Amino acid sequence: MKYITKSERETLNVAEKFVQRLKGGEVLCLIGDLGSGKTAFTKGLAKGLGVKNIITSPTFVLLKSYTAKLKNINKLVHIDAYRLDSGAELDYIGVEEYFSDKNCITVIEWADRVKDIWPVNAIEIKFKVLKGNKREIHIK
Repeated sequence: MKYITKSERETLNVAEKFVQRLKGGEVLCLIGDLGSGKTAFTKGLAKGLGVKNIITSPTFVLLKSYTAKLKNINKLVHIDAYRLDSGAELDYIGVEEYFSDKNCITVIEWADRVKDIWPVNAIEIKFKVLKGNKREIHIK
C-alpha cells in the first residue's frame, strides 16, 4: 500500500486508520530520512490504539512503552534505533520479549539499522520526502 500525504495531520490519519489492520503482536519497522514522517506516523498509531500519553521519539532512552486501550492490544512499544549500529543492543535490553507479545505493537524507527533482529513477519514501512513537502508512505 502506498499513501501520499500533504501534511503531518494526513500522516497521523493514515497511521490511525492503519491500526484497524493490526491484530496484536506486529512489529512495524519504519525506515526513512530525518523528518520524513516516522514519528508522526507513530503518533497516529498511538492515537488509534487509544494511548493517552504524548508521543516523542525515544532517541536517548532507546525505548518507551505506553498503555494501549484496544481489546486485543494493551501495549505500544516505541523504539528509536538511530544511535545503534546493530540489533545486539536491543537484544541486550530484551526486545525479543516485546516481539513475541501478542498484546503488543512494537514500532522501530530507523529500523534499517537493526535489520539483523527483525522478526520474519515484520512489517516494513518506508517514508520518503517528496517535492512540495509531501510524504510517500509505503507499507509492505
